[in-house]
Amino acid sequence: MSEFESVITRGAVTVSEERRERAVLVGVDRPGAAWPLASSLAELERLVDTAGADVVAVTSQRLEAPNPKTFIGTGKAEEVADLARAHAADLVVLDDELTPSQQANLEKAVGRDVKVIDRTALILDIFGLHATSKEGRLQVRLAQNEYLLPRLRGMWAHLASNRMGGGVGSRFGEGESQLEVDRRMVRKRITSIKRELSHLSEVRAVQRESRYESGMFKVALAGYTNAGKSSLLNRLTDADVLAYDKLFATLDSTTRRFELPEGREITITDTVGFIQKLPTTLVEAFKSTLDEIAGADLVLHVVDASAEEREAQITAVEEVLGQIGAQDIRRVLVFNKCDLLDAEELDALRARHAQAQFVSAATGEGIEALVEHVARVASASDARLDVLVPYKRGDLVSLAHERCRILSETHEEEGTRLVMLAAPSFAEAFRPFVVDGD
Repeated sequence: MSEFESVITRGAVTVSEERRERAVLVGVDRPGAAWPLASSLAELERLVDTAGADVVAVTSQRLEAPNPKTFIGTGKAEEVADLARAHAADLVVLDDELTPSQQANLEKAVGRDVKVIDRTALILDIFGLHATSKEGRLQVRLAQNEYLLPRLRGMWAHLASNRMGGGVGSRFGEGESQLEVDRRMVRKRITSIKRELSHLSEVRAVQRESRYESGMFKVALAGYTNAGKSSLLNRLTDADVLAYDKLFATLDSTTRRFELPEGREITITDTVGFIQKLPTTLVEAFKSTLDEIAGADLVLHVVDASAEEREAQITAVEEVLGQIGAQDIRRVLVFNKCDLLDAEELDALRARHAQAQFVSAATGEGIEALVEHVARVASASDARLDVLVPYKRGDLVSLAHERCRILSETHEEEGTRLVMLAAPSFAEAFRPFVVDGD
């Protein structure tokens, strides 16, 4: 097996803790940008920290449109090169996606000893670090390979000169040489990964279908990365899902059962977090995982109430929900981390989003009200049934207790009399036993 194949097969290599790399960040301020440049660069700095590097300098330039050759202006490129030398930087990170030619030209301008990567490569690198399941690793590798394919010529020459021997931006392609890897091999690898993902997607679809056929009400947690979705799932279901104060701490969807106060069971699924400028390749690669959102009955859109750019984050998440066909599913805004706001800030947020829920997964504040709201939504389409179930059909009585809301229960000579609220998917099973009005 070639060195390239071994890297792609085994996945990302853990960053060495011996020395954190030093990074220079570069942003471009363009008219009409959805996010203020300062906020976007602050988020980029968090991404760099998550990937295992330290930011030593930040610079930006205002442009009407990117330079087709170097993205930033030629003078700014020289300034970036000087900054990298002055701060002994290992890499330069652009806040936007570069074309292969722009990346190659910037590499020439900056110098041979400094890596140049863009925001997309950085996010792919972080996903490579955090993917744990087989499907998650395959999804990341697919996105990484599709990103690398048009950059092979410059990338492999870059690697052959040992400029990308490891560290941020290179954990998905270290050690390869031009002789070992060509476009045909990468395309072959992409085809192979897609085939494996297709099989795993079929398995996931079968598992998802079994949940759908069970008639359970399905809730999905969606939101910006680090909004606290995993912490909320843990608070609700006593799960043990990984929850760190890091961007993209969890990538794999996790589904847990949850019993509402009325006794009905529902499922709650935690999903991968979103981010502004989320690479399209990742949205496509994680399609089967994101289908958990598209197939839900209710989406809890979890928002970090303490984030300065929370409104822009909401918009970014809504855009991705539209991309995966989930825009028509009922959604409830859930502002998490409300314990980090003072009373005045919280009151202002409540006034702006009167229909939202306000919680703290850390302290438990607002969780009870959230659960009650979910219960109301879950029972909104329920049918009220008065049934007399024969004693020999104990399975239906069990089903009623597990999946429906029991309003009253009495034991009569012919069987168990139940007055209950049942979801449409369960109501048909009880129709033969409906009692005519007395």
